[in-house]
Amino acid sequence: MKHLLLAAFFCATTTLGFAQEKERKSPHVNVENKDIKVVYGQPSKKGRVIFGTLEPWGKVWRTGADEATEITFKKDVVFGGKSVKAGTYTLFSIPDQKKWTVILNSKLGQWGAYDYEKIKGQDVASVQVPRETLKAPVEKLTFTLPGNAVVFEWDDTKVSVPVK
Repeated sequence: MKHLLLAAFFCATTTLGFAQEKERKSPHVNVENKDIKVVYGQPSKKGRVIFGTLEPWGKVWRTGADEATEITFKKDVVFGGKSVKAGTYTLFSIPDQKKWTVILNSKLGQWGAYDYEKIKGQDVASVQVPRETLKAPVEKLTFTLPGNAVVFEWDDTKVSVPVK
């Protein structure tokens, strides 16, 4: 009987250990207005040069930390000029010195952007928007949702995607 209980305990603890999420290294933030919700890991600058160094120009980025950022539209929208149905999407971006590409993808539950090449066929929208250079750096990646845009700022960069 002892062996049976010991085996059951071992199986239960092993299963729980494997079922745990990957360890999060950044706080997770929810930003929401009446029509849009963004859930993202919030990395900090910590004295680093972010864009062009930590996050290379021209390479797909999860637009946050840990799990890829997810955005939910509670109704159909026009995102950067592209029609998008109500629903939840993974938000990726491709940093560039002048224009950023912001991507909505239907594959949820992504850890980072490591598998983006495998799922890019599930892109729902891809829009290019200008990069704005900020006068003062922003320490933590911050999303805001003014009534007509999805905006994120980090380090010396601000990106705004119009939403109607």
